[in-house]
Amino acid sequence: MRHTAATEDERIERLARRRAGAKLGWLIHALVYVCVNAALALLTWHTHQSWALYPLAGWGLGLAIHGLAVWLGSTTGLHERLLQAERDKLARTPRL
Repeated sequence: MRHTAATEDERIERLARRRAGAKLGWLIHALVYVCVNAALALLTWHTHQSWALYPLAGWGLGLAIHGLAVWLGSTTGLHERLLQAERDKLARTPRL
């Protein structure tokens, strides 16, 4: 019985570390996005052109999708449900 509790605690620890790492990764992505796009905005301000809007919009969309996957994905448990479905499928498959 004690072995199962330790295994469950280890699983929870791994999951918590993975989720925290994903959130930290998104925060770093957001910081780089802000810094780079601020520099691009400064460049376009000096040249009186508006080309920096294109990378701002494109990268912003990517950042938003990344954020949805990280922040909403961990609360809905989609990854865990897909993982469990694969485990169930593999458990039903006869081994050779």
